[in-house]
Amino acid sequence: MTYTLTTPPCLEGIVRLPASKSISNRALVIYALAGRKVLPDNLSDCDDTRVMVSALESMPYEIDIKAAGTAMRFMTAYLSVTTGEEHVITGTERMRHRPIRVLVEALRSLGAEIDYLAEDGFPPLRVKGNALRGGELCIAGDVSSQYISALLMIGSVLEKGLTLRLTGQLISLPYIEMTLRMMKAFGADAQWLDGNSIQVRPKPYQACRYTIESDWSAASYWYEMMALAPSAMACEVSLLGLEENSMQGDSVVKDIFRQLGVDTSFSASTATETGKALLRRGGPCVKRLDYDFSRCPDLAQTVVVCCCELGITFRFTGLQTLKIKETDRIEALKQECRKLGFIIYDEHGDTLCWDGERCAPTMEPIATYEDHRMAMAFAPAVFRHKGLRIAHPEVVSKSYPSFWDHLREVGFGISDI
Repeated sequence: MTYTLTTPPCLEGIVRLPASKSISNRALVIYALAGRKVLPDNLSDCDDTRVMVSALESMPYEIDIKAAGTAMRFMTAYLSVTTGEEHVITGTERMRHRPIRVLVEALRSLGAEIDYLAEDGFPPLRVKGNALRGGELCIAGDVSSQYISALLMIGSVLEKGLTLRLTGQLISLPYIEMTLRMMKAFGADAQWLDGNSIQVRPKPYQACRYTIESDWSAASYWYEMMALAPSAMACEVSLLGLEENSMQGDSVVKDIFRQLGVDTSFSASTATETGKALLRRGGPCVKRLDYDFSRCPDLAQTVVVCCCELGITFRFTGLQTLKIKETDRIEALKQECRKLGFIIYDEHGDTLCWDGERCAPTMEPIATYEDHRMAMAFAPAVFRHKGLRIAHPEVVSKSYPSFWDHLREVGFGISDI
């Protein structure tokens, strides 16, 4: 299926964003480790969260987490401490080529019994649950933060707790901070010992009610729409459920887009209404943008497409984890931006640059590579490319299932081929 998009007469409306899948998936693991059988409030309804709910509720021998990278990492650690149980965990073809050796070796060093069932270093895995002793281990800080978060969350139930020594450069630090903050909300004793070491003492989680906040990653696409809409178009969008002082690293999108001409004002939550962020448009404040995305790599696709369309040259660093996401996002961005007439290039596999070089746009359908963020990051480009087409638009179900419905509600035209 391919969607053809047309722009709305104005960009105005109230949008109830989906709940954060990053917070939802952490809450599910902590709930399970605490022995709590109910679900958190305002749980995400996306594919990545659904597969975790299904796995934790039924605990089949073979757990298929499909394309959910977070679920693969978190469930592997969780299954390692489910005493007396044995499970196989697998996923899509792409998931079976996403590396997991770093996490498996770390768990094995703690006493976990994990076997590779196909290629070494990659899923599927067979995991036998045991009461792990815990202790101290070192892990590279420049790998996926999901490995680190997976280890931290089980640290509370290990006999000796867990001390993680993080080596090298730390990336995606806000996700680690999110994990620690949520663990503490459930009674864990977890803290930084210094700039590179985290200690989790053995202390059972305490079950409590927990409400998931809305997703700042999902908000980024609305910021992009606001930035790209024609200057003469009436534009004002309210995004419900966002916390101004969010634990989500992607909340920095409001600061990035302030430079790209989008202002944000907040109203606080009340007893009857969730908080909201009101977006209004000014104009870009910069002609060039240099930014390190190591703390918020999931925003990179949105900002790359937006800057190209605004004619703002850029150099974006800290993108090394993009190569092991749902697709190689660096290569995917290079290919799809060229279809719109922009020649971007990478340096050393962790940096994307655009110096203003252009080519003739082909206007072929934007390929999405089984990657939800490719579809959503390119959709706002319809404001600059009439009749933009998005292939396999259903991929948005991974994190924002109602994305296309929300676009229709504010007036976008969406037809399928």
